[in-house]
Amino acid sequence: MPLLPAPPLVLPPTPAPASRAGHRLRASAAALLLGTLGLTGLSLPALAQDAAAPAAAAPAAPAPVRSAMDGVLFYQLLVSELELRDGNAPLAYQVMMEAARRSRDEALFRRAVDIALGARAGEQAAAALKQWRQTLPQSRQAAEIETQMLVALGRQTEARRALEAFIELTPEPARPAAISSLPRLVLGGEQPQATARMLEETLAPWRQRAATAASALNATAAGWLTAGDRSRSLEFVTKAVQRDPADPGAALLAVELMKDQPQAEALVRAHLASAAPAAGVRAAYVRRLSTDQRYGEALSESRRLTRETPDDAGAWLLQGALELESGEPRAARDALLRHLQLTEAAAPGNAASQADAAEDSDEDLPDPIAQAARRNRVQERAQAHLMLAQASEQLRDYAGAQAWLERLADQDSVTVLTRRASLLMRQGRIAEARALLQRLPQGSAEEQRTRVLTEAQLLRDARQWPAAHQLLAEASQRFPEDTELLYEQAMLAEKLGRHEEMEQLLRRVMVLKPDQQHAFNALGYSLAERNLRLAEARELIGRALEMAPGDPYITDSLGWVEFRLGRREEAERLLREAYQRRPDTEIGAHLGEVLWALGHQEEARRIWRESLARDADNEVLQETLRRLKVRP
Repeated sequence: MPLLPAPPLVLPPTPAPASRAGHRLRASAAALLLGTLGLTGLSLPALAQDAAAPAAAAPAAPAPVRSAMDGVLFYQLLVSELELRDGNAPLAYQVMMEAARRSRDEALFRRAVDIALGARAGEQAAAALKQWRQTLPQSRQAAEIETQMLVALGRQTEARRALEAFIELTPEPARPAAISSLPRLVLGGEQPQATARMLEETLAPWRQRAATAASALNATAAGWLTAGDRSRSLEFVTKAVQRDPADPGAALLAVELMKDQPQAEALVRAHLASAAPAAGVRAAYVRRLSTDQRYGEALSESRRLTRETPDDAGAWLLQGALELESGEPRAARDALLRHLQLTEAAAPGNAASQADAAEDSDEDLPDPIAQAARRNRVQERAQAHLMLAQASEQLRDYAGAQAWLERLADQDSVTVLTRRASLLMRQGRIAEARALLQRLPQGSAEEQRTRVLTEAQLLRDARQWPAAHQLLAEASQRFPEDTELLYEQAMLAEKLGRHEEMEQLLRRVMVLKPDQQHAFNALGYSLAERNLRLAEARELIGRALEMAPGDPYITDSLGWVEFRLGRREEAERLLREAYQRRPDTEIGAHLGEVLWALGHQEEARRIWRESLARDADNEVLQETLRRLKVRP
């Protein structure tokens, strides 16, 4: 709401505060005075000195500092803050503005703006900024805040003038950094498109100057990215990379644009091929590839990242996660141990275990940045311990896996309980594992279904298919429209050979959730696997791939149905694409069979050997080798 006009303030002839304010000063005089003085950056003179002579050994007292604050200014600041404390923002604003005009002090103009903003009086804040700019035309701070204010008010033309002033007032050496900060400064309001256009127009001359071209191109691109116009953003990123492929800022924007602008990947690769690619760009590229389920490429880039930056603990953690995801537990273990070695060397006090967690606190680190860094290291080390437990489990080192889990501080977390239950399942201790899972939270409906899904997955991994199916069937009675429960029940029905039940459940999922690509893919793949209704299978899988373009598992299904239809070359192309994205054991089994049928037997054997190394017990792989009577 706008500030109400306040009555004119009549200043007394002396700086002594009026009696009206006297009683209010007693409660927190020190706090009020310190706060008031902090606004101006001015210091008070010594108000009194000890009448007694100092001891001979005592150092001489420093000479009093003469303050630039006169009595009238002191009184104005005091009254303004007291009025604000009592809820009279209009008078507080008016008095503070008068003090700012008299003193020409930036801090007081800023305080007047803050008072207006606190009262939700945008026009008064804009008026204070205008007066500030007129009084101190060389103030960068005023131009910066005025830009933000005018953008928030939707006054784009005035905002552009203020933004131009801010850039011009910035010293030349600091100008590129200032330009780079502009998207954060001006974007985020209710008119992002108009603001991005204003930013593009304002930066036009700076994109032509050598010293500021890179930052201006990137800022323009970031502005359009924030505004949601990703194709327009790509235009400026392309210009930035063409101008300088080594520019990490442009490359990072290109990584972000890869999500829905495929052309952006070539820009990222151009940077990575430059003389000095930034490690941060490669790490961001790895994460993007992983998000896009291109795990094979992500792992290759991750390994290169650790070769280029062998002392980067985060790079080793990322590689460990990808090795584990790709079915390489030994390589994952090596990478994760390297991460722990580096983080321990960097911070010996990292809390990795329950004992460490009790001792390791932020009390000895007063710096918030250092505290955040320590917390991040502790979290990363906990992730490493959890993944090491998983890698050990896959290597059948169950004692080692248990030892890694015992290092984690929160032994009752869902993740730790689940991993411990998985260890018991793998050792055939089914009853103990299921009893342990009863400790998972079950208070809410969501917690109940999470426990059921977790238990069913572990039973499935342990090949306890009837028990898992029964558990899910009972849960589906309680949650009849839960598509995740229905889908998992369908997958177990297939394991038990109940294909009619599986199809009914999957079609129920398709009705309840038409965008559930996994249901379409699962039914299509099942038909192809049984060599039934292949045209329908191809249509179902095609619909799934439309919902999730590039998904390696769905691409594998499409390749498999093409093979069943006799289109071997197309099947090979699709399966190679899927295997490159994700070198999964089952995809490898399919690709190997297609290559074998095409006469590429040595390559087929190589892929089968790779797949056996990842998961020698995989049913699809073992069935393929038995049927073809192949010994890789």
